[in-house]
Amino acid sequence: MKKHTRITKAAAVFALCVSISASGACSRQPVKMSEKTAKASENSHVSETTKAESSVWKPSGAESESGSEQSPDVQSSAASDTSDGSDISQVSKAPETSVTPIPGLPDEYNDGGIFSEYYIDAYRYLATMTLDEKIGQMLMSGLPAEDEIEIARENHLGGYLLFGNDFAYQTKDQVISKISSLAISQKVPLCIAVDEEGGDVTRIGAKKELSPHEFLSPRELYKRGGMAYIQSDADEKATLLHELGIDVNLAPVCDISTNKKDFMYSRSLGEDAKTTSEFVRIVTELSQKRGVSVTLKHFPGYGSNTDTHYGSSVDTRTLEDLKKSDLVPFEAGIKAGAHFVMVSHNIVSCLDEDKPASMSEKVHELLRKDMGFTGLIITDDLSMGAISKYTSGETPAVAAVLAGNDIMIISSGMIESSLNSIKAAVQSGKISEDTINHAAFRILAWKYAKRMM
Repeated sequence: MKKHTRITKAAAVFALCVSISASGACSRQPVKMSEKTAKASENSHVSETTKAESSVWKPSGAESESGSEQSPDVQSSAASDTSDGSDISQVSKAPETSVTPIPGLPDEYNDGGIFSEYYIDAYRYLATMTLDEKIGQMLMSGLPAEDEIEIARENHLGGYLLFGNDFAYQTKDQVISKISSLAISQKVPLCIAVDEEGGDVTRIGAKKELSPHEFLSPRELYKRGGMAYIQSDADEKATLLHELGIDVNLAPVCDISTNKKDFMYSRSLGEDAKTTSEFVRIVTELSQKRGVSVTLKHFPGYGSNTDTHYGSSVDTRTLEDLKKSDLVPFEAGIKAGAHFVMVSHNIVSCLDEDKPASMSEKVHELLRKDMGFTGLIITDDLSMGAISKYTSGETPAVAAVLAGNDIMIISSGMIESSLNSIKAAVQSGKISEDTINHAAFRILAWKYAKRMM
């Protein structure tokens, strides 16, 4: 399609929205998250009927890390109850809780998950979808250079990940209009996501037309004003993203790094597990209270590993080391009700010596069965160099689905090949259709919870 035709169509869509905005019928203006979604953390653990004994996970018996108590003035308004005196740095298995089955759902879907109040809606809609539509929901692509609405519609895309150039030289109203036009153009509304960590990774905060100032890195915020600054920044950032129509922020960074030579050093908080856990809890609760889903990353912890954008990286730490440090902030985020967890491309040898975490069933089993995560698992970018030699001749998306990911981040040039290869794997029996159904079901439940549907 010629570019002027694409622009004309997009303008027509927006004009239609404006003409009926009084009735609210075509609007993608950000809305407040429903009360039951905001309280999703109450249902954040899986039931005893779906949990299995892990071959790798055992509660840590290590001494808790020392740390000063947090002063009352930096407590989040949505703070979780810690009155039992339990130590946040002590990682443990998800508690076994009874779950009342939802009539009409398959047993394996009755997990008491954080979006379970929307399971019936999601399951009913799932029954109307084609295989192509379900697979498309599992793909989150970078924004194509043109024809983005048509490409999303033709491939039934679940979402777009926007980068800095997608916001360049646009006013706030223009960005809101653009995102609204994208989302409402699809049968199932598109999820719109960004990486807005602050510091080195910022897509919106660096644009003076959109933000009064750049967002600082967590490390710099904490250095200047402790958790009070973290709290203020999380609130301001989520409020801005919500106003623009952003559904998901691929943050906070939960990784622990105190060595300046580490790749993740400048992006991490730079503190111990206990302090990082409090940071993660505050950001998760405040962001999602403001209507922006968070993404805990990079599971199971980046540590001192090298950059996986260009090649593989191997983490040789023991499981006990991970339990004492890197896994602790993720547990805090899961307990706070985080909607997404991003899995890294690092090889974590104590869990799987042969595959990157994003391609490892063992890593996903740890996250799902042992740490009790019932939200959406998303890959890091599948175009990164770290995974190319681990896909056994398949497209990365097939290997990612087999590992247990719900959503695959891909470049716009990978959309068609990813969809077709996953579909072929289902048709050949390599991937079960039940796997696709369950992933699409989780995504739909989240979209219902976000009032996108």
